[in-house]
Amino acid sequence: MITLKSQREIELMREAGKILAECHREIAKLIKPGITTLEIDQFTEKYLAKYGATAEQKGYQGYPFATCASVNDEICHGFPSKKPLKEGDIVTVDMVVNLNGGLADSAWTHPVGIISEETQRLLDVTKESLNRGIAKAIAGNRTGDIGHAIQSYAEGENFSVVRDFTGHGIGKSIHEEPTILHYGNAGKGPRLREGMVITIEPMINAGKWQSKMDKNGWTARTVDGKLSAQYEHTIAITENGPSFITEEV
Repeated sequence: MITLKSQREIELMREAGKILAECHREIAKLIKPGITTLEIDQFTEKYLAKYGATAEQKGYQGYPFATCASVNDEICHGFPSKKPLKEGDIVTVDMVVNLNGGLADSAWTHPVGIISEETQRLLDVTKESLNRGIAKAIAGNRTGDIGHAIQSYAEGENFSVVRDFTGHGIGKSIHEEPTILHYGNAGKGPRLREGMVITIEPMINAGKWQSKMDKNGWTARTVDGKLSAQYEHTIAITENGPSFITEEV
């Protein structure tokens, strides 16, 4: 069942989103060759605690960390580790912040040092895919309009769209209805209504769209070992169009 959020609930989520966005900006300053994703995870947990917030995904269905840190060919749900990042890597840091019961969810892909032109193009196309999806998050449209905008653009740039993981509603829990596909047909799926809060989070691959699962049961990676990037925002559907909960990057 899709639940519509009150203005008060949306404002609670927006306050969480401000902390989340600022945390991402601070993480961006830290990322350089030699840092580990476990250090980033530990920084995040301390940063959130400073503002009275917590990492909602820690403990969610047994997930053990404050962040998901997905490096290079890892699509999503990468476990933070002690392995140092190296020049030319990319790392997606994904987190859900809880502040006084308000949730916000966002992921950013960061370059590590100097990256290749083709890797930068993957990041640019992924971010633009998100922006094109958000532009369709308008009351009266359908969820398929979001997915179609993302898929048609990304595939037109010769990248592929991951099918196995989706965006979602968010509110009192991390995952609510509706499911937000990042591919598909315009005019299909549930209609977007004012008061809905959703995540849009395309995962775009340099090679094939299919994923495979690591032995930890969480981390998904590309089947061909090629790079994957992701950008995600939490968006409220309003009478004036899509409204960023997690701040525009």
